[in-house]
Amino acid sequence: QVRLLESGGGLVQPGGSLRLSCAGPGSVFKSAAMEWYRQTPGKQLDLVASITSDGNTNYTDSVKGRFTISRDNAKNTLYLQMNSLKPEDTAVYYCSAITSPRRWGRGTQVTVSP
Repeated sequence: QVRLLESGGGLVQPGGSLRLSCAGPGSVFKSAAMEWYRQTPGKQLDLVASITSDGNTNYTDSVKGRFTISRDNAKNTLYLQMNSLKPEDTAVYYCSAITSPRRWGRGTQVTVSP
C-alpha cells in the first residue's frame, strides 16, 4: 500500500509561517477526505484540520484563523498553510486519508522556537 508523504516541516521563529505538503496516489485524492494531525512526545495524536473531497474544511479551535487546509486534486497534494506559529504548535505533523484502510504518512517535524 502506497503511503502518503509529508514535506515542508522545519524550524521557524514564533510568528513565522510554514506550508506543509502531503503527496499521495491519485486514487486517494479522487474521493477521500483528508486530515492533518499532530503529536508531541508522550501525548496523543490530535486532529488539526480536515477537508472533504469537495473542499469543506474544519479546524481545531487552537488553530482557527491561523492555519488553512487545502487540496489540489489535480496534483494529488494536500496542504497545510500555518501562519502566526506559536511554540505550542511544535509537533510532528501527519497527513491522513480517510480510506479503507486509513492511509498515513511518516510525519514531518515542525519546531517553533526563538
